[in-house]
Amino acid sequence: MPEPTKKPDETEVENAPASENKPQEADNVPAKVWSMGDGAPEEGEKPDNSQKSVLFIEKPKGGSISVGQNITFVAKVEAQDLLRKPTCKWFKGKWMDLASKAGKHLQLKETFDRLTKMYTFEMHIIKAKENYGGNYRCEVTYKDKVDTCSFDLEVHETSSAPSIDIRSAFKRSGEGQEDAGELDFSGLLKRREVKQEPEEPDIDVWELLKNSNPNDYEKIAFQYGITDLRGMLKRLKRTRREEKKSAAFAKILDPAYQVDKGGKVRFVVELADPTVELKWYKNGQEIRPSGKYIFEHKGNERILFINNCMLTDDARYHVTAGDEKCSTELFVREPPVMVTKALEDTSGYIGDKVELSVEVSEDDANVKWFKNGVELPLDSKSRYKVKVEGKKHTLIIDEATKGDNATYSVMTTGGQSAAKLKVDLRPLKIMQPLEDQTVRLGKELSLKCEISENLEGKWYKNGQLLQPSDRIKMYHKGRIHRLIIDSSLVDDDGEYIFVPEAYNVSIPCKVHIIDPPKIHLDGLGENNTVTVVAGTKLRLEIPISGEPTPKVMWSKGDKWLMDSGSRIRGENYPDSSCLVIDSAERDDSGTYRIMLKNEAGEDTAHINIKVVDIPDPPAAPNVIDVGEDWCIMTWEPPVYDGGSPILGYYIERKKKQSSRWMRLNFDLIKETTFEPKKMIEGVAYEVRVFAVNAIGTSKPSMPSKPFVPLAVTSPPTCLAVDSVTDTTVTMKWRPPDQIGAAGLDGYVIEYCFEGSPQAPTTEGEGNTCTQEINSEEADGGLAQTEDQTAKPTSEEWIVANPDLTDKTKFTITGLPTGAKIFVRVKAMNAAGSSDPRVHPQPILVKEVIEPPKIRLPRHLKQTYIRRVGEAVNLVIPFQGRPRPKISWKKNGAHVDKNQINIRNSENDTIIFIRKAERIHSGKYDMKVKVDNLVDKATIDIQIVDRPGPPQIVSIVDVWGENAALEWKPPKDDGNANITGYTIQKADKKSMEWFTVIEHYHRTSATITELVIGNEYYFRIFSENMCGLSQDATMTTESAVIAKDGKVYKNPIYEDFNFTEPPMYTQPLINTYAVSGYNATLNCSVRGNPKPKITWMKNKIIIMNDPRYRMFSNQGVCTLEIRKPNPYDGGTYTCKAVNSLGEAEVECKLEVKVIYHGIITPGEPIFLAGQKQVSKSLRRASENRLEAHIRGRPSLSGHFLLLQSSFVTTALHSSHLRLLNPRQAGAAGLSASHTSAKALLVALRRRQVGRETPA
Repeated sequence: MPEPTKKPDETEVENAPASENKPQEADNVPAKVWSMGDGAPEEGEKPDNSQKSVLFIEKPKGGSISVGQNITFVAKVEAQDLLRKPTCKWFKGKWMDLASKAGKHLQLKETFDRLTKMYTFEMHIIKAKENYGGNYRCEVTYKDKVDTCSFDLEVHETSSAPSIDIRSAFKRSGEGQEDAGELDFSGLLKRREVKQEPEEPDIDVWELLKNSNPNDYEKIAFQYGITDLRGMLKRLKRTRREEKKSAAFAKILDPAYQVDKGGKVRFVVELADPTVELKWYKNGQEIRPSGKYIFEHKGNERILFINNCMLTDDARYHVTAGDEKCSTELFVREPPVMVTKALEDTSGYIGDKVELSVEVSEDDANVKWFKNGVELPLDSKSRYKVKVEGKKHTLIIDEATKGDNATYSVMTTGGQSAAKLKVDLRPLKIMQPLEDQTVRLGKELSLKCEISENLEGKWYKNGQLLQPSDRIKMYHKGRIHRLIIDSSLVDDDGEYIFVPEAYNVSIPCKVHIIDPPKIHLDGLGENNTVTVVAGTKLRLEIPISGEPTPKVMWSKGDKWLMDSGSRIRGENYPDSSCLVIDSAERDDSGTYRIMLKNEAGEDTAHINIKVVDIPDPPAAPNVIDVGEDWCIMTWEPPVYDGGSPILGYYIERKKKQSSRWMRLNFDLIKETTFEPKKMIEGVAYEVRVFAVNAIGTSKPSMPSKPFVPLAVTSPPTCLAVDSVTDTTVTMKWRPPDQIGAAGLDGYVIEYCFEGSPQAPTTEGEGNTCTQEINSEEADGGLAQTEDQTAKPTSEEWIVANPDLTDKTKFTITGLPTGAKIFVRVKAMNAAGSSDPRVHPQPILVKEVIEPPKIRLPRHLKQTYIRRVGEAVNLVIPFQGRPRPKISWKKNGAHVDKNQINIRNSENDTIIFIRKAERIHSGKYDMKVKVDNLVDKATIDIQIVDRPGPPQIVSIVDVWGENAALEWKPPKDDGNANITGYTIQKADKKSMEWFTVIEHYHRTSATITELVIGNEYYFRIFSENMCGLSQDATMTTESAVIAKDGKVYKNPIYEDFNFTEPPMYTQPLINTYAVSGYNATLNCSVRGNPKPKITWMKNKIIIMNDPRYRMFSNQGVCTLEIRKPNPYDGGTYTCKAVNSLGEAEVECKLEVKVIYHGIITPGEPIFLAGQKQVSKSLRRASENRLEAHIRGRPSLSGHFLLLQSSFVTTALHSSHLRLLNPRQAGAAGLSASHTSAKALLVALRRRQVGRETPA
């Protein structure tokens, strides 16, 4: 932000410190400014420290130190009215932000004092260097407020022998110009002496830069005072190119040398081979030996002396040895011009002539003059003139103005000096000042003053300009000024100032308005009594008046209440006083006295405070009984009722791990017993009690001891057999329906052998989920019977898993082969074990072979069609145990796995073709084999493509405006039926093709409406389900529509009678449907007038049944049956009726039933629980086997004898008894035979007379 400028009519602070006005000593070392980012203020801009500070309460002040010393600048900002921390920035010169320069020699610090609410900002300069001197600026910003302050730092050099620092030459001589980065000779001339830092080691900056990361160049340049970073990098790059290892030089020249004007310099190189010819060059010109240039040889060293160095010797030198060379830079500087007599602070009056003089060490030296750091223009148009008399230089200012108040400085190549010029008005004398007055409220206020000049002036009150009004009158007569205010008010109190025009002089006085104090107790009750509830905060505000604001004192008895942070205190405000009692107690009751006092009088009043309390908390309640979701609690009444009878109690409860209490009753409970309900089982709870009286509610009692309602889970569900081997049985089940909040820790699996005392009876036992979970496993393992054998017995249930299992599947191992066991599962939690879930049937421990079965998806039972290029990915599930063997064949031959990918798993097989071709079409045979049991399925895959064009297209006849065409179907139909043809015509003149007919099904057509006189060609595209053929076949000859002079008469035709009775063009066909999937019946009818369609089921009209939907579109009639079931099967009739007659067609619908994953039309099923049984036949006795079956149409069944897992022969002397399927029937067998396994096979007679085993 730019520095603020001073207005021309403002003067500097009169009471400035005397130290700031002292002239700078001549022997002071000139302070040099940093050149990086520094800029001099513009003409007319100068620091204005006389303006009233917006944020600063303490500004940083300038100082003077020697090289190597430390200095701290401090700025303070009051945070009383600030909502957040202000922003402080430190600048060098005008724009250089020092925040980015903080490091070894510069540190910025900020602190905050919470007691005084003061921000302190400090800038520490450590081990100051010579070039640290100059003008600094501190800027504080808060929201839209900005406050800035400028100050100077002078750094004095310590005396030392003259030497040259190469870093001083790198000062930026031009910003953005062509010579930017070159040597700044003025920087050399400004230096009279060079600082000595004995405490720091001599550091070779070039070596430091060569070995540093390029990211650290700027930091190193700032640390070691190199401000011309661009020139430094340019020369460093040049030096690095010369740092290559040399075969000719053992020692090369240094990167740079410095020498004073008139001095002597010595260049030394060391050769690896002394016989090599050596030449010296200056700026590319060879140097010859002379009195100025002297060559010297010492062994392998070659030395060049340059005597009496002048500014012309400042150049680039290099030496060559054979084909190699090394170079260096020589810097020559002139002796600085010193200031022998410094400027002195000068003062004058406006309009007078002012002169500032300085003496330097050389005659006619180059001297520059500055005003507030900005160089003064000294041309003919400037009001500033300079007179030079030998070594004396004088700056002359004619007719000085207030704007000439500034710090003027002079700068030479070896030093500088500064002084302050003060231009002011002639002194003004105050003959009679204003007097301080004390006035009673409502009286007249009169102020009077007298000055030495007859001038106008302005009156101010508390810094605000006063304007005359009916109450405020201002008088000016000669040198006397008067201010009169009628009927003074409290607002008239303050500081009044009279300011004469054109003078920075003020005549102040203070006016004090007084008024006796008074206490206003109108708002209090009878006897000034105030009632407060114990534990609450009392803030009693008493209005008061008086001017000046009276001193307020509160007391209780003989004890004065101090205005402090105590619990009982008084808080005073300009127009009121508050008695504050934090968390009132019973002992706070009593009489309080308030007393007001000021210089106009005093006033006193008494106030009575009465404190009422709440009861003490009851004792901790006791939980005497706990249920599943309830408990019973009791407690004792509180010892102290707060001076008021107990009205009742509130009860709260919470979970032990929670911190939130929940109120259980909203109506007070009179008794000391309560029963909380609706708690969550398995969760720990705590309860507490509140006592209530007329004053309020007591604090809560201590919580009760934690208690937990618990309940066991329900039994596990759906216990079923997963698999059986010769020594193991694997069971699976589902989690309990009701687990509860106590959770589920795991399961315990137990078993016992059949015949043991603990073995359960099968009567009444059932497991509704057994078949749902795995009916297929049950098919093979539970329908087996064998001889009565000895079984191990047990006196109790055996635990199969010593540790709880969290799985819902477990394998019981170590079982004897052929044994029968009962299994049960119990769920466990913190409350104990649940009721057991027992498997309803004993389980035979023996391996079961499951025959293979292919579950062919529905969409693969028809031809599977895909286009060329599409992917084929078919998943066919199957079942069987042990793992079946899968084989594939295509058209009777084994599938080529290089063209078709096949992957087999335990439950399915996948056939995958990434990019289908027509050669992949065919019938794929799948065979699933388990031992000697085999299941097969066939999948028909058809890969289709666009057809070829028709073979031959010929023009058969042309007459009138018509042409007859014939063609032959294409040779290549794309492996799909031809669905039609597209015919196009083109005029021979333009040969633009237009479509005449689309989707035409025949192989001959007549093209009409041809233009007479034109000649046409025709072409035809073939079309199938993939689209049109790629090419078309065109006629070889053209059809000429000749002009005929005869008049063509249209033949006369008799009107054709299109009416006809209804007739079905496509009848209904017998259909099979799958239960649960929508089915449709379709037929087509024609007739004129349009016939009315009626659908019937078993000769009963279907009307208003939401399960049926009927459609009729262009003669196609459709009946949709939504999710049919077996009872929807029957004879369906479609009847069409119009005025000429009627017609009807019918069909039979049979609904397929899905039982346990098996889809077979009309498959017979066994009733629940009777499909598989295991039963032992007694030797030489009559045995009866029964199975409940049902199915449609009527069933026949017989028993087959199984040995070694396959059917051998039917049992002799069998008898099968069938009952009505709608009733509970049974099929039985009477036989005398040895022990065997029997399997009931129910058969269904199809319409074709075949029988299919279930």
